[in-house]
Amino acid sequence: MIRRTLAGIALLWLIGFLMFAISLPKAAGNEKTEAVVVLTGGEGRVQRGLDVLERRRAERLLISGVERDVTLKALAVGYHIPNDMVSCCVDLGKQARDTRSNAVETADWISAHHFRSVRIVTNNWHMRRALFELARVVSPTVQILPDAVEETPSISILFSEYDKYLLRRATLVLGA
Repeated sequence: MIRRTLAGIALLWLIGFLMFAISLPKAAGNEKTEAVVVLTGGEGRVQRGLDVLERRRAERLLISGVERDVTLKALAVGYHIPNDMVSCCVDLGKQARDTRSNAVETADWISAHHFRSVRIVTNNWHMRRALFELARVVSPTVQILPDAVEETPSISILFSEYDKYLLRRATLVLGA
């Protein structure tokens, strides 16, 4: 009986993992939102957020999880962006250290600016967990548009992200 139960759990985990891996979120189109939020930690994320801002697909940008020593000036130089665009329309969030605190930092920023629609930029393999955390802290009246930076993650990254996603959901079910 125990073997069957463990085999059933393993089979469910495997089926869930396969569904997770083959249906990674995609990049958004040209939809407009009031704001765009980039969750740092992966290649192409910041550039995507800046591109959205430059194409006027959003009015303001939050880069969440920025290292404490990063400045707007360094951002402008590093990404070849006009200083006036950076100074008027980009905020650096320096409080977040993980996906959960990214969500809290993002929710606070959305609330402070009274945004009703926000594009979220993160890697395709990270998007589900990011959206899960955001849904817990952002008002349900805020429209969230996922905009995944598409990449081909290694199998170990997929396993790790899937397990983090499941563990986070389980901790909430268990009340932790």
